Amino acid sequence: MDFFLDPNQPLATCSRKECNDDCPQNEILHCHFSGIDLLKFLLAVLPAFVIGGIGIFNLQGWKILMAWILFFISYFGLIEIRVMCSHCPHYAEPGHNLKCWANYGSPKLWTYRPGPMSTTENIIFIGGLTVIVGLPTAVFLLHAEWTILLLFSFALTIAILFMRTTMCAHCINFACPLNGVDPKIKSSFMDMNPSIASAWENPDDN
Repeated sequence: MDFFLDPNQPLATCSRKECNDDCPQNEILHCHFSGIDLLKFLLAVLPAFVIGGIGIFNLQGWKILMAWILFFISYFGLIEIRVMCSHCPHYAEPGHNLKCWANYGSPKLWTYRPGPMSTTENIIFIGGLTVIVGLPTAVFLLHAEWTILLLFSFALTIAILFMRTTMCAHCINFACPLNGVDPKIKSSFMDMNPSIASAWENPDDN
């Protein structure tokens, strides 16, 4: 069983016959991932959510914590996959589960939909993130627990900075509102992925 995509095999959407150093995107975009990429992601984002979970439990108990965890799992495991991940080229790869750094192992229950996210999808995507970050923040503010709020904010800031500089700046899911890839790089990627370029030029057809 292959846990990640073959780094020598072009993406299903790519027009190139092989992946090598001649590819203009080779050192810029993350078309392939490894276990190290997944580990870096987890180490960057988990501290904030562990701090948030512990704080919610200590201040509000199991019920609020479980509600937060259930929403967390539902959002990242299902909702986000539908509104954002299904637009990603990685979603077009063979197999029933995603093999990317952020949602590794999540089931691909919907069809691949290249092209931009709709306004509704953007609202759902941002709204879900707001709830996940907002609940622990609200709990800490309500109880005036400034120390844990500071720790949570610091860990969250580190996670966001890591994501923006290390992941989002090299991510091939251009539909994501958090994507930070340079427009010129996006254009070059589109040239090698004509089906994606067509979907972006004619979003109403998808």
